[in-house]
Amino acid sequence: MEQIIMRPIGVIHSPYTESKDIPIQGTFDDKVEAWLELKDEYTNGLKDLDGFSHAIIIYYFHKSHREEVEGKPFLEQDKHGIFAIRSPHRPNHIGFSIIKIKGIKANKVYFTEVDVLDGTPLLDIKPYVKYFDSRDNVVSGWLDKHFESGNIPDKTRIK
Repeated sequence: MEQIIMRPIGVIHSPYTESKDIPIQGTFDDKVEAWLELKDEYTNGLKDLDGFSHAIIIYYFHKSHREEVEGKPFLEQDKHGIFAIRSPHRPNHIGFSIIKIKGIKANKVYFTEVDVLDGTPLLDIKPYVKYFDSRDNVVSGWLDKHFESGNIPDKTRIK
């Protein structure tokens, strides 16, 4: 198998220094602010991103040192396949989040809807495009039962 080497393009700064404080999704605590800081050589890549309200950030779960094929998600006790949950303990430890852009200054993007540990290596940024990224008639597998009533589940933070 071919080896793939990725290098961080920057770092994500957030108020979350411990995983237990992070919401399981950034939309569950949308008032928290964070920023990402690109390496200087990538600053020009931010040109025109300020015209988007949201972006997708792709990052490396640098604090995960194990790999699982099954895991227990935070909303229930049953184990599920790793590709049916968003655990950091995946084969390549890659994560993604949709963030709400608040502003861009030089090599920094300020945002809310953060669910990432402080110091997380940033691998990529992509604009969130409603015409491409939204879907109709979405089924969310085992998660649907947790949101049937339209309420946010009680367990909104990683424990």
